[in-house]
Amino acid sequence: MSELQISLLGIGVAVVLIIYIYNWLQQRQYRRKFGAAFKHGHEDALYRPAAEMPPDELLVEKIEQAVPDSILPNEPQRGHTLDAVCGLLDKETDYIVVISPKSPVGADTLTLLWQQRFDFGKNVHACGLNAVSGEWEKVIADSPSAYTSFKLALQLVNRSGAVSEAKLMDFRELARMIAAQLHISVVLPDVAKTATHAVELDKFCAGVDQMIGLNILPGDKHILSGNDVARVAEQYDLHLQADGAFHLVDTHGHTLFSLCNEDNTPFQHHTLSQLHIDGLTLLLDVPRVEQPTQGFDQMVVLAQRLANELHATIVDAHHVALSEGSIMLIRERIATVETDMRANHIIAGSAQARRLFS
Repeated sequence: MSELQISLLGIGVAVVLIIYIYNWLQQRQYRRKFGAAFKHGHEDALYRPAAEMPPDELLVEKIEQAVPDSILPNEPQRGHTLDAVCGLLDKETDYIVVISPKSPVGADTLTLLWQQRFDFGKNVHACGLNAVSGEWEKVIADSPSAYTSFKLALQLVNRSGAVSEAKLMDFRELARMIAAQLHISVVLPDVAKTATHAVELDKFCAGVDQMIGLNILPGDKHILSGNDVARVAEQYDLHLQADGAFHLVDTHGHTLFSLCNEDNTPFQHHTLSQLHIDGLTLLLDVPRVEQPTQGFDQMVVLAQRLANELHATIVDAHHVALSEGSIMLIRERIATVETDMRANHIIAGSAQARRLFS
């Protein structure tokens, strides 16, 4: 074998290994994101078996009649404009330090922040009061404007939990150092009280953080391929995204529902023809969807239409056909979550909710 042949063989092996490792990493990332939504080892009120209730499509038909065709697959009934980051900052959701220089300064004043902003485990935002416009705006490292005041904010909660008191202390010290460089005094919020509040906020968020899944199970004699799923998904404007799921999005690009492989295997364009599907799951991320109770009604209709196209049945996590009682139970739970969030001044699907539930 010549040196050229050996070199080509080595390159071929390397390419195969790179593709294998890339696919493995993609699947690992997908499982981390969606794995918790498909664990069947415990009883969940949202997925209670309907063994004592006969399968009933009456409620689905009623919902379908009540939901205009224009909602599926077109735009939602109501959209909203994204609030700017600076307008979302609040002491209830962020640890905020206000720094006001003696004269207007540029973004390079926050060099320490740009160097350490990824060290706190939560989102860090910098907003500046523009010296010319007199309005607050997001500041980044290369912002060209001059500012008369800054708000430095550390988000208290996301889906990974509450910020720790130690991280709050680190952020407080960072803000103090920036103020010291400007030779000004600064009022620093109490870290212990903020940490206690962060734990309470996280507890509330965990209590309303619901991911609702409707499973779509093909008949015993019907084998689905990835191409079958992709074809039907495209028909209802569900498009494959980088996370390995098909998404239906609103006019702002926010996901309304996602369609996933029930066994957590991500869909990928180059493997669709080789992929055999045992079941699908249509997901509704309750806190991140506007008007989630109405969204669930739309999801039931979409699930029924997908099931009809794929010669499948809508079932719960235990593969028991969903009954009218089961659907109503899920809907009532979502309505409770929506009400609880509103009572705590966090509106489902709002920009603030998407921050906290990210």
